[in-house]
Amino acid sequence: MRAEPGGVPEEGGPEVFGGPGVFGGPGVFGGPGVFGGPEAGGGPEAGAVRLFGERFGGPPEGVWRAPGRVNFIGEHTDYNEGFALPFAIGTGVCVAAAAREDGVVALSSRQYGESVVTVSPGVLAPGALGGWAAYPAGVAWALRSAGHRVGGASLAVDADLPAGAGLSSSAALECATGLALAGLYRLAVSRPELAALGRRAENDFVGVPTGLMDQLAVLLGQAGHALLLDCRTGTGTPVPLDPAAAGLALLVIDTRARHELTDGGYAARRRACEDAARALGVRSLRDVTSVGELDRLGDPVLHRRARHVVSENRRVLEVAGLLRGGQLGLAGPLLTASHASLRDDFEVSWPEADAAVDAALQAGALGARMTGGGFGGSVIALAPAATAAGVTRAVTDIFGRRGWRAPVIGPVQPAQGAVRLR
Repeated sequence: MRAEPGGVPEEGGPEVFGGPGVFGGPGVFGGPGVFGGPEAGGGPEAGAVRLFGERFGGPPEGVWRAPGRVNFIGEHTDYNEGFALPFAIGTGVCVAAAAREDGVVALSSRQYGESVVTVSPGVLAPGALGGWAAYPAGVAWALRSAGHRVGGASLAVDADLPAGAGLSSSAALECATGLALAGLYRLAVSRPELAALGRRAENDFVGVPTGLMDQLAVLLGQAGHALLLDCRTGTGTPVPLDPAAAGLALLVIDTRARHELTDGGYAARRRACEDAARALGVRSLRDVTSVGELDRLGDPVLHRRARHVVSENRRVLEVAGLLRGGQLGLAGPLLTASHASLRDDFEVSWPEADAAVDAALQAGALGARMTGGGFGGSVIALAPAATAAGVTRAVTDIFGRRGWRAPVIGPVQPAQGAVRLR
């Protein structure tokens, strides 16, 4: 079908994708206490289809789903052309979509009051709108800017993925939208190219200077595997990651301290890395192989920022080697070292994350770290399966004693990347 325009145009929206609370409902990770379990009521696939019918007056031509991601290790290395080890998770974003003949991009989200945001062809450009709708609109813009023949589209969005939790809800929305538009208009676009276009949408349309890791993890993820990403080449190598088979549990702890990467802190870290690379005379910090080389940096802040990136690249490769050798449990200290580096050298941690890491370790976790860009979001903890409940209690208790909102904690397993559902 060709969907007709529907709903009332709405300009912009809240500046935070996810807004207050979460994109997908308060404390929901696809099931009770589980990141990626089944959802009652048909979940976001059925929700997106219902919303499409309500707002656009008929069935969609297809439904596409993209998962969130957890970054096991390798933070702030992607835009430094380094290494990262993310994996896709079971919760995500669904987009029900149909082509339109008028060139308009019309957007509606179950999480944003279900009104319709419309963008006419002549004004689809950076700065045309803000809020959550900028992400899918930016993907349409990026595809058109790259020469792909993309016309109008009506898109309805539903999700069971928390926003602002450091689990890449924005990349999931971008990638689900990209697959939908590619499917509707039969575009010959590879997944790595689609990942790059998603990043361009986020960098140039939304205005967040992120790297490529999130989109690659969302599009290339495989069940039972993490993805060793080389962010210089844009390639990924699957690495086995099965905590349950090793007698372990990998817990995601949503601290419910929401992060916002458009507030300037993320951009400042990226600029510092670029300044450090320029001062060292290298293309990027990927080309610095020894921390000792950083002694040439006279600025102590640049030295700390660069030291995190150089040491984090080394940790990623060490962890990947352990996973290949079936030694997941030995990765714990490297996760904890990553957190210390992000806290002390890169300075992107936050009080709830530090408390969660400390409590998890004291309760028997083998390692723990913040995950995501920082300034709020989630923590991961690797623990023997027998101690997972104790870790959960310890983290919940410390949050209660400090008067913080109760964290949402659940086990996670690597899941399949983005797919067309119907």
